[in-house]
Amino acid sequence: MGILKGALTVRRYRVEGEVPDGFRDLWIEAMNSHAFREPLSPLHKEEVMGWVQVHNLLDTQFDDLNRWLYNQYAVFALRVDKKVLPARYFQAHLQKRCEAWCKQNNRERVPSAVKKELKEVLEQELLRQTLPRVQVTEVAWHVPDGWLLVHSQSDRVNDLFRKLFFRCFGLVAHPFDPVDFVADLEGVGPALLASGASDLRGSEA
Repeated sequence: MGILKGALTVRRYRVEGEVPDGFRDLWIEAMNSHAFREPLSPLHKEEVMGWVQVHNLLDTQFDDLNRWLYNQYAVFALRVDKKVLPARYFQAHLQKRCEAWCKQNNRERVPSAVKKELKEVLEQELLRQTLPRVQVTEVAWHVPDGWLLVHSQSDRVNDLFRKLFFRCFGLVAHPFDPVDFVADLEGVGPALLASGASDLRGSEA
């Protein structure tokens, strides 16, 4: 749990949008609505994602604000699951089944339709036995100051986070540019703009 202890490798964002009055009750509903949910079928192989408690990836209820809203900080995590079958292992089993079919039916080759059926059956069997690949990314959001940290440098993970964050809260997370840290210093912002170094927060400049 790098957000709560240990070293941090993060991306920083500024949150654009207005936090409404009574946001705590609204956020409980929003977090619960976008919390992680296990697929109904063990054969599900599409990616599944949602919020979880930062303390334990199996905790998906956000009714207790004291477990994820600490004064001015909202602390939670993005969980992304996907079942992935090992390609070489899968192909080895499929080859054995094709060989067995040829021997049983006295054929040299497996017809494409039969091979497709064998492949589908094998995939379902292995999916039932396979645990998902689980990825958990912690988030810390300083609500009053409008900035947050995402504990991942992966472009893909950050894209997933920003999309779910917007769907959940109706707020946009903009990546921090390094010059954002000095943009508010007297005289620095105009100088950087004049040099063409950055758009300095777009319209906010």
